[in-house]
Amino acid sequence: MLLDVRPVLHSPGKRLGFQFELDLSDAEFSGRYPVSRPVAVSGQVRNTAGVLELELTAATVLDAVCDRCGKAFSQEKTVTYGCMLAEEVQNEDNDEIVVLEEGKVDVEDLARTAFILGMDTKTLCSEDCKGLCPRCGADLNLGPCSCKKETDPRLAVLAKLLENK
Repeated sequence: MLLDVRPVLHSPGKRLGFQFELDLSDAEFSGRYPVSRPVAVSGQVRNTAGVLELELTAATVLDAVCDRCGKAFSQEKTVTYGCMLAEEVQNEDNDEIVVLEEGKVDVEDLARTAFILGMDTKTLCSEDCKGLCPRCGADLNLGPCSCKKETDPRLAVLAKLLENK
């Protein structure tokens, strides 16, 4: 979505709001496609003392799978992004300045990039998820498994001493 910011470009104090839905159902993360619902994007461009500032928020509910226990769950995800807009740039290395093209900015591309970069690398159903037993695969969140704890072979001699007491 190209947003024409020319109405606020030379008008300090003015604001220009925007709102749209973004389809990221084709975005793959670790072999999964967690964004099955539209991403609601809203934001504004405001002229503060001649400087254009863009702020946006992108939010949706993800179809997530816990990386520890493998349970599927729904997870709310909100990403915020902000940058400055300019007609031309003197310092090419500044990533926080987006150059306008004929007074327009592609807010859909900015929202897409911000949302993808804001995705978590590890997804957990809860902070205290215990995961699965590495031996039997039992869900440790439901209780302890029936596996007998194996003694480290390097400590086997000490275990025998404790059994003889």
